[in-house]
Amino acid sequence: MQGDITDMDTDAIVNAANSTLMGGGGVDGAIHRKGGPRILEECRRIRATELPNGLPTGEAVSTSGGNLKARFVVHTVGPVWRGGAHDEAELLAKAYRNSLRLAVLKGLRTIAFPSISTGAYGYPIKDACRIAVSAVREFLEKEDRLDKVVFVLFSKEDLETYTTMMREFH
Repeated sequence: MQGDITDMDTDAIVNAANSTLMGGGGVDGAIHRKGGPRILEECRRIRATELPNGLPTGEAVSTSGGNLKARFVVHTVGPVWRGGAHDEAELLAKAYRNSLRLAVLKGLRTIAFPSISTGAYGYPIKDACRIAVSAVREFLEKEDRLDKVVFVLFSKEDLETYTTMMREFH
């Protein structure tokens, strides 16, 4: 769907975070702004106690949703696009899989994803979309504890790319 992921009323939304977990631009900045200071406080605690060097690319952690409708935020770091020969595809798929795995471990039933790595990290949207849809589909074929996974795209063009890709997978 097209929209603002910060407005989603799901158990969790996924933040396309940077490794510092301290907020940033794009989706990351919007989630921190709308979610309020509690999310940043929890991210600081995670950094201080679990991840002093930051969240590695492809991994995921969670915080509360703060002031968001979503109860939780799953923070994951997608890869920076460097031409495709630096394991970007596997790292991107891993970010989706680890976000889904964390949601299941927390007993969540619904989760919303942005298009990870396609903003400031420069991942080509069509390639990223193919990886995202494939990774989510493969996960859901093995795992039945999630009721709803939704991709929330900010632009009409990104929505069209994802819609086309979803049709190809059916």
